[in-house]
Amino acid sequence: MDILTLAGLVVGFGGMIGGMLLEGGHLSSLMNAPAFFIVFGGTLGAVLIQMPMDVFKRALGLFKWAFMPPTIAMQPAIEKIVEWSNIARKEGLLRLEDYIQQEPDPFAQKALQLLVDGKEPEEIRHILEMDLGMREENNLQAITFFEGLGGYAPTIGIIGAVLGLIHVMGNLADPSKLGGGIAAAFVATIYGLVLANVFALPMGNKIKSSVKKQTRLGELFIEGIIAIAHGENPRNIESRLQGFLAN
Repeated sequence: MDILTLAGLVVGFGGMIGGMLLEGGHLSSLMNAPAFFIVFGGTLGAVLIQMPMDVFKRALGLFKWAFMPPTIAMQPAIEKIVEWSNIARKEGLLRLEDYIQQEPDPFAQKALQLLVDGKEPEEIRHILEMDLGMREENNLQAITFFEGLGGYAPTIGIIGAVLGLIHVMGNLADPSKLGGGIAAAFVATIYGLVLANVFALPMGNKIKSSVKKQTRLGELFIEGIIAIAHGENPRNIESRLQGFLAN
């Protein structure tokens, strides 16, 4: 569980609500069903229009990364690669076949399989870089769902406010309804801004950070596997891969 995500949501929403209460406001003033449906329904609809179904499904799958990001353990990965290097150096590449099924990371598993199959180093690099690039591109494309929410929500909020004001203008004959009606109209603007700036955009950036770290781990595996394929000394491999920890 990513504590910072939870803390950010609590501090963000808590700060806004707390500030409003300190100014003498009431939570009930933020409760407006029509504004909720206009902003959340309109924003979601706009985002769904712009993206294919497979991208939408991937975005839903990546949402959990904001709260439970994938484990990116660089140092254990380096130790694992050095171990493979020692085994390959002493017992041959075919001995690594026993480790393929034990490897939980599908990307590392594929890299090991290519190595055991005796592919040329440059061919291994080409295949793995293409695989890694496509995975990163697909994940970044899915993040456009959250970026879309952040982009459309403020504008839809303004539309909600305008619709509310149109309703208020229809009640000009009854001054007692004007104040409450205008306040309710601007609730839509608040919904749009909060949805964009406290939820959608921060969530998208948090997920994007995990995608970049996952790509970095993949690059580490590529460099390690290629070094093993070239028959490099395990100590040299470890020294080279340690550079990934500094980034």
